Amino acid sequence: MRLFAAVLPPPAAVDELARAVARLRALPGAEALRWTDREGWHLTLAFYGETAEEELPALSAGLALAAAGEADFPLALRGGGRFGSRALWAGVAGDLTALGRLAERSRAAAPGDADRTYRPHLTLARGRGPADLAPYVSVLDAFEGAGWRAGELALVRSNLGGGPDRAGPPRYEKVAGWPLRGAG
Repeated sequence: MRLFAAVLPPPAAVDELARAVARLRALPGAEALRWTDREGWHLTLAFYGETAEEELPALSAGLALAAAGEADFPLALRGGGRFGSRALWAGVAGDLTALGRLAERSRAAAPGDADRTYRPHLTLARGRGPADLAPYVSVLDAFEGAGWRAGELALVRSNLGGGPDRAGPPRYEKVAGWPLRGAG
């Protein structure tokens, strides 16, 4: 199973962002983008990739330790950006130092993308080919979601699209969660 660690925004934050994304989807050319489903919006902390069932106990123990080492902290979805012409994302504000520590601890829980630099973001859309994402980023610049407290580290399963060609958007399923209750 394909797994990753994440912070899941609360429903109120998702609702706010969904209203902003509705405006983005009304812009010219929006149909050329593959938009992510709001039910799957998350802040990825560490990507583990294909993980065997027998590895779950050790991974879970590592993530429990990661969560125990960090107290809950404030976050907000704010602004946005892009990775070249391939991905449009919402930005994150708040205690990014705590979020970075949680990402580092999550990466240490199992082999995965340990060498990648952590850039907090929430992916909104991907280009189907080269796409000019600048107009979307310009609209996102004004987005300021209300603050909330990140209080849980989640282990999420990524189910690739259905069918033999894996067409369709991925679906995400929370496998487990651990409350953040450390000293920070």
